[in-house]
Amino acid sequence: METELSGLEPGLYIVAGPIGNLGDLTPRAAEILRRADVVAVEDTRVSARLLRHAGSDRPMLPYHDHSADHVRQRLVDRMASESVALLSDAGTPLISDPGYKLVRDARAAGRKVTTLPGPSAAIAALTLSGLPSDRFLFMGFLPAKAKARGDALGEVAALRATLVFYESGPRLSDSLSAMAAHLGDRDAAVSREISKAFEETATGTLTALSQRYADTPPKGEIVVIVGPPGEAPPASTEDADAALLEAMTRLPVSKAAGEVARKLGLDRRTLYDRAMDLKG
Repeated sequence: METELSGLEPGLYIVAGPIGNLGDLTPRAAEILRRADVVAVEDTRVSARLLRHAGSDRPMLPYHDHSADHVRQRLVDRMASESVALLSDAGTPLISDPGYKLVRDARAAGRKVTTLPGPSAAIAALTLSGLPSDRFLFMGFLPAKAKARGDALGEVAALRATLVFYESGPRLSDSLSAMAAHLGDRDAAVSREISKAFEETATGTLTALSQRYADTPPKGEIVVIVGPPGEAPPASTEDADAALLEAMTRLPVSKAAGEVARKLGLDRRTLYDRAMDLKG
């Protein structure tokens, strides 16, 4: 069934908008914005400019982090007979915004859900970084408090993948410094104002980039790309002995050897024999 006014089938349409240059709006996305019965937006002031560019006069309804549950439910109810376009302030909805809850509830209610692919700052910055892109993890914004930020970085420190973060200008230098402390001084890239007039990508180590922005916090939307960890040097005999001695204070010899084998990437049988020598 299609709605009488818009000609669109009722349901939810996830619309990726530009991250800077309005020319990046796809023709299909513009068409949906012109035909949807209603457009759910983060900020009506920001989205009004994009809708004017698309030639759309469709009504807007605010939907953002602070929207009450009943606002989401009303949108889901409307999807039974109307087409609802979901638009974020920039880029693809659901990436570091509350849109996933609307998709979840729409699916639970049996509504049609479709997406119109388009720009994403995280992916765009990854392509600009010159860092490995075959395996990456999007981390969003790090916590503001130092301990929580350190804990979050510690969870992914050993992951052999490129890491992608969003960040603000005032926090950038401190965040880069924390990354260097918890991840090691890896190669990284800082991209800002992607697709806009003052687009910039700076590359270097985390420490060097932290120093670069310490006294001059950049403006605009920022993405930080951090390369994967380098290959760890092979464990020495002294490292293995120390790890075995510590593990044997807690575990039987066989389990201690297994734990150290997994931790250091060494042969379990060799470690077991060495553990027996150390125990003797």
